[in-house]
Amino acid sequence: MVRALVKALFFIYRLTVMIILAIETSCDETGIALLDATGTATAPRVKVLENLVTTQIPIHREFGGVVPNLAKREHLKNLPLLFARLKAKRPKLKFDLVTVTVGPGLEPALWTGINFAQALAKEHKVPLVGANHLEGHLYSFLLSAPKNAAAIKKLFPAIALIVSGGHTILLKLDSFSKWKRLGETRDDAAGEAFDKVARLLGLSYPGGPEVERLARAGKSDAIAFPRPMLAEKNYDFSFSGLKTSVLYYMRDHTEIAAGKGAISKEDVAASFQAAALDVLVKKTIRAVREYGARSVMLSGGVAANKALRARLQREAKKIGCAFFVPDFKYNLDNGAMIGIAGYMAHLRKKRYKMEARGDMEI
Repeated sequence: MVRALVKALFFIYRLTVMIILAIETSCDETGIALLDATGTATAPRVKVLENLVTTQIPIHREFGGVVPNLAKREHLKNLPLLFARLKAKRPKLKFDLVTVTVGPGLEPALWTGINFAQALAKEHKVPLVGANHLEGHLYSFLLSAPKNAAAIKKLFPAIALIVSGGHTILLKLDSFSKWKRLGETRDDAAGEAFDKVARLLGLSYPGGPEVERLARAGKSDAIAFPRPMLAEKNYDFSFSGLKTSVLYYMRDHTEIAAGKGAISKEDVAASFQAAALDVLVKKTIRAVREYGARSVMLSGGVAANKALRARLQREAKKIGCAFFVPDFKYNLDNGAMIGIAGYMAHLRKKRYKMEARGDMEI
């Protein structure tokens, strides 16, 4: 009887404790990570053992954005190099599961990761699990969670804002595996708007960090840019009109580009950023109030924006709501977030086809 119980407990332990090798190639970051994952779908725990990332920003900068075929070429070159680095750091490398991003993203780039992961899983005779890139962002705060372990037990219901170059999504979460989409962008994502405004201001790619840097020296109330859809009762977003307002303003005030006049590029950047953040923060906090959420989760590439992090945290604190955001290194695309997404998919027995899905949703 005791022996059978011990065997059963060991079996459960093996199901929920594993070393995961994760691969991310959805856009212009090549990532390979190694995670120690434990726990259940209701109480996951992960420890990042290695998180290797190679960026392609210098290659795509001259084009002002990511070129899919160039991204594919660089992933093909970088994946074996990163894996070799991982083996050099971990000479006795072993893993129980391989997980890889299958979408959303650039399909030529996604296929490079999928093919590489399939070969590794076959060679090492371990299971292969597909991961949703957006779920990687959603769960990424767990990569920085040990200091918040007690609060994690009281997370739900939660409101999650995923905001990146390709997505702006607001979710209501009842658990780590059950959520409802409250709203999303109807046109440009917030990160895309930041990049486009950066080009209008003559800033380099990627534009988001450049606009944020410039905004620190500007006046956020210098220009009354619109707050699209802020007054509407739904939780959808729209940033195309805001971007167009900046375009028309720059067209009608040519002295700004020349560095002349009362309004500066810094003022334009600060005013634009204030308008975008107003919409993101106010709609998120309104959802918190409406659904009685206990916590707010912020993730995605735009979550690296310090002004957004600080403001959303401040507003959440005002209403007694916990705030969770990953460390800066986990906001941008990386293998570690795909590791936790793949682990959660494994625990939830959620299976994605091993094929690139550029338009995959959460």
